[in-house]
Amino acid sequence: MSHLGAKTDVMPQQVLTIKCKLTPTAEQIDKLDNVLQGFAEACNYINSTLSPNITNKNRIQKEVYRAVRQQYSLTANLAVRACARVAANRKVGNPVKCFQPTSVDYDARIFDYREKEQSVSLTTLDGRERIPLVVGNYQIGKLKSKKPTSATLCKHKDGTFFIHIQVKEEVPKPQTVREVLGVDFGRTDIAHTSGGERWNGQQLTTIRDHYSKLRAVLQHKASQGTRSCRRRCRQLLQRLSGKERRFQAWVNHNISQAIVSKAKADNNGIALEELTGIRERTNQKPRSKMERRRSNSWAFYQLRQFLQYKAILAGVSLVVVPPAYTSQTCHKCLHIHPDPKQSYRSGKQFKCVHCGWQGDADFNGANVIALLGLFVNQPRGMADATYGTWLACQLQGY
Repeated sequence: MSHLGAKTDVMPQQVLTIKCKLTPTAEQIDKLDNVLQGFAEACNYINSTLSPNITNKNRIQKEVYRAVRQQYSLTANLAVRACARVAANRKVGNPVKCFQPTSVDYDARIFDYREKEQSVSLTTLDGRERIPLVVGNYQIGKLKSKKPTSATLCKHKDGTFFIHIQVKEEVPKPQTVREVLGVDFGRTDIAHTSGGERWNGQQLTTIRDHYSKLRAVLQHKASQGTRSCRRRCRQLLQRLSGKERRFQAWVNHNISQAIVSKAKADNNGIALEELTGIRERTNQKPRSKMERRRSNSWAFYQLRQFLQYKAILAGVSLVVVPPAYTSQTCHKCLHIHPDPKQSYRSGKQFKCVHCGWQGDADFNGANVIALLGLFVNQPRGMADATYGTWLACQLQGY
């Protein structure tokens, strides 16, 4: 994450992952399946053999390297990658307990991208294999004149293989800005900016409800009826798999691109709320089954990720601010309404009982986020009456 006004002499870099489809032959498919299975078994062996307290990849490698190579016939670099995969998994908040044969990590010694042929060379348990790629103009443009040194081989549920190639790209330094574009995430409006732009979430909710009902009907029919009917329903379910997720990603890509483009054109930074853990908090409230499903289908984290990497590529500063009281504070007078029983908010309308301002609640929240984003990095430079009022409100203990 970049900061407002950050200055450095080193040209910043962004690591991009380029997803390319592989077209292996039947013989190559068997070899890829073997390396996936061997890699997963090696990771599970390492994870079960060593104490969970050991998280350093060099120590893990020292303890099990020889045993992994002998038992699972992995090459030297694949064994090293398996040790690194287990070490990285143990450092996350919710580590995987059992590794599945769905992906393998590759480095420069066991992976090579060939731009002229649009193919990749991968090391398997049975030697080196050269596999053609199916790529479009986007992938070709991003990989042009690049020498990627790492990649991940992935197998999807439908049996297709993809290679996720990591490339480093130099990005412009974030510009020093004096204004910040606040972005408020929500369900009625997926995103609402302090500039007044909004993206309604009604279409997304309608499509999610449609797919939910359709899956329920097909799953019911797939468990009853004739054999041909059950087979047909399973085929339809497989065809629908991932369609909703891809639509959500397309929506988030469009929203994030529009927000970053607007901020870059106006030479503004971007401020977002820190919404980590919001799903756990909302799930504690009593709600209907439909409401719980809609709540758990939020893709705010994906939208935030898209905004972050697009902002870095565009040279736009981005900060994340705490969400406390952003929906209860008036952006005009900065009066905080801590009592939820007060009639300061009705649906999407916000009314300040202190100064009388009223308007869209998401617009008000976005403006409060914008103020916070500016104060986070420039508190001393903004020692004016507005900041003083805000600080006074915070000191009141709200």
